[in-house]
Amino acid sequence: MVSKRLLMDGANMKISVLVFSCFILIFALPYSDGYTYEQDVYAINHLFASLGSPPLPGWIADGGDPCMEGWQGVLCVNSNITAIIVNGANLGGALGDKLGNFSSIISIDLSNNHIGGRIPYNLPSTIRSFFLSDNRLNGSIPDSLSTLSLLSDLSLNGNLLSGELPDAFQDLTGLINLDLSFNNLSGQLPPSLGNLSSLTTLHMQNNQLSGTLNILQDLPLIDLNIENNLFWGPMPSKLLSIPNFKKDGNPFNTTVLPSPPLPAPSPSPLSEAPPAPEPTRGDSINSPSTQYGPQPKRSRQNNVSIAIVAVAVVLCIVAVLLFIWLRTCCKRKLEVTQKTAERLGNDAYKRPYCNLKGNASVIQQTNQLEKDGFPDLLQSVAVRKEVIQKSKEECKIDITRREFILMPPLDEKVKVNTIAPTKSGKALNPITSVTSFTIASLQDFTNSFDEENLIGGKTLCKVYLAEHPKGRLLAVKKLNGFRMLRTDSAFLSFVSSISELQHVNIVKLVGYCGDYEQRILVYDYCSNGNLENALHSSNEIKKKLSWDARIQIALGAARALEYLHEVCQPPVMHYNFTSANLLLDDELAVHVSECGLAPLILSDSIRGMSGHVQSSVVYGAPEFTQSGTYTCQSDIYSFGIVMLELLTGRKAHDKSQPYAEQSLVKWAYSRLHDIESLLRMADPSLNPTQMKKSLSNFADIICLCIQPEPEFRPPISEIVRKLQMMMPLESR
Repeated sequence: MVSKRLLMDGANMKISVLVFSCFILIFALPYSDGYTYEQDVYAINHLFASLGSPPLPGWIADGGDPCMEGWQGVLCVNSNITAIIVNGANLGGALGDKLGNFSSIISIDLSNNHIGGRIPYNLPSTIRSFFLSDNRLNGSIPDSLSTLSLLSDLSLNGNLLSGELPDAFQDLTGLINLDLSFNNLSGQLPPSLGNLSSLTTLHMQNNQLSGTLNILQDLPLIDLNIENNLFWGPMPSKLLSIPNFKKDGNPFNTTVLPSPPLPAPSPSPLSEAPPAPEPTRGDSINSPSTQYGPQPKRSRQNNVSIAIVAVAVVLCIVAVLLFIWLRTCCKRKLEVTQKTAERLGNDAYKRPYCNLKGNASVIQQTNQLEKDGFPDLLQSVAVRKEVIQKSKEECKIDITRREFILMPPLDEKVKVNTIAPTKSGKALNPITSVTSFTIASLQDFTNSFDEENLIGGKTLCKVYLAEHPKGRLLAVKKLNGFRMLRTDSAFLSFVSSISELQHVNIVKLVGYCGDYEQRILVYDYCSNGNLENALHSSNEIKKKLSWDARIQIALGAARALEYLHEVCQPPVMHYNFTSANLLLDDELAVHVSECGLAPLILSDSIRGMSGHVQSSVVYGAPEFTQSGTYTCQSDIYSFGIVMLELLTGRKAHDKSQPYAEQSLVKWAYSRLHDIESLLRMADPSLNPTQMKKSLSNFADIICLCIQPEPEFRPPISEIVRKLQMMMPLESR
């Protein structure tokens, strides 16, 4: 009986435990749906639906577990979504009105998409970095911006935003970077903008903002761009000390001085007499000279004294006004002189200023130009002999600005000096002769610039194939719409600068044309097109791109960069180093194009050219795409991506690939360190298993080039040395 009771008690206890566990499980079910905080799940589900349910890996419109399931572009800390980074993913739709439901989100980056609609009023108060640039957002900026007290970076540039800026910046004291450029914003700057005590970068260019800039004068700015707006009034003097300040395209008053006071009215018999000067020692306080109003009759002597004093006062006023007028005129003349010097000196590369004192070489070069039969060139650049002689006679001190530009004698018989990189790193600066073509001759060579002769032109220009009567093939590059090349002198100076870039791996500049305000450069033609087409098209050229040929191409391109970075002084950055700008000749030797054209890339007119914007996103180094900073090390990052194309045979950005593989550098970076992954990612047409060691060395160089931090990327001379070691001895 005892044992039977014990068994029954044990069974009852097990049943009780089971029932209790069932109750616990039932009550716990609603709270164990997923790992991610349900409020964040609700917010991201709504965002996904508002964006039109795009094909983002892992994302769904209802439920799910973003943190546990690793949704594309979603970052978490424990169970909270802290960042959403999905830029350049061709997203559309709108942002919805549930962004404020994210409980702990710190960063949102949805830039470079096609998102439209308005910026939602309900924003997450925990946000610190908010990037919505280069979308299609419209409407005005909501005043709920004032609730984002933790905000440090805000980019709304490149949208369709309109209306006035809200007066909502009073609590954003931690805001460091603000970019509102390239919108349709209007009105004056709100007073609360002056409360941004941490703001260092402010971009507002290409809007319709107006008013004065007094609100900005006490901010700790180091980068301010307000170009192409409607700002007016005097320029606050404090803004002129900002290291990077761009202000062109605004109707500013040219002076930074306060307006002079109005002169005192002259005495009139019909008006009250002005108060007399303070009484001096010995004068009586109650004397008639200290009284106001009508005075009693004075003697003739007193009248004469008063007249003398009045004349002296008038003369003093006239002298003061004359001094102010002379000072203003001198200042304006100095400003005009400085602006002229800046305009004439805004060249691609700064060259020594002309010194006319005792300089006979100017006259000698002019005589040579006349002897060679180029009177039109002399007239176009204003260097006629009598003008120079007169300047020499009148010049008593060294001229401190460039008033004219001399071109070298244009002799087609002069051979081009090819400069190879030197280990010493010293610059060699011979001036290469280039030919001045007429527009009529170029029309003849290109069949009137027929579209059938169009062979390129994504970024800077249109390029036409031209055939010289002597059988030589040329590439004619038409530059249009560049503000810095509007004047003949600026264009000739630009041509002179880029003609000095001479290297066996840089496309040779043959000549130019400036007739009738044309801006045309003429280069040698490379018969095998560019590397981008050779790698990614199934033609005969790709079959010739053996592994040794690809290493040779990489070495040639590296030598061109070595010349630009380490031989030229000052160093020349390419700024648009892509596989499309690596041209191949009959022997598959590489020639880098667009060298020296960086000033055109940086000019305002280039922004509308989608080809450059695309290459900046695809080949741009992290420091350039994030902050606009560009150095020689940024060129090396782009060079690393070109090497990846040579290794894999893939495009730098390929939308036909799965989303995680569209960006070549992101997809390949983690695979470069593993030999098995490296063999799988190599171009199958190369038979990679037969060159395992060489592939590994090539991948090591790529890893150095695409380091996220620019200081960890090696100088280009070290890359040249490493690539040389991969070549056979007879080819080095």
